[in-house]
Amino acid sequence: QVQLVESGGGLVQAGGSLRLSCVASEIIFSIFHMNYYRQAPGKQRELVALITTDGSTNYADSVKGRFTISRDNAKNTMYLQMNSLKPEDTAVYYCNAYNNWGANFWGQGTQVTVSS
Repeated sequence: QVQLVESGGGLVQAGGSLRLSCVASEIIFSIFHMNYYRQAPGKQRELVALITTDGSTNYADSVKGRFTISRDNAKNTMYLQMNSLKPEDTAVYYCNAYNNWGANFWGQGTQVTVSS
């Protein structure tokens, strides 16, 4: 059974940092493009950052220069380093894996709360 397990969320003050991790099991991690999404209360889920199978990255304008996405295929793990956090970054963060053949999987989410 495919699992994406997220960790690293928590409560942090504005200006602080957190690193999220997403560990995948039962998939060939290297052939999956990986995303981090987030959903704040009362808002739609939005794409925060993505990293493709060849390591190309892209970010939402709201997090450019503050967040860094990376992956370690040997460890089946994706990371999201979040620096200079703002209260508006408060949300549940979800990892997502998809490939070019239609497979699409989601993690359970991890809460990030940034206090002002």
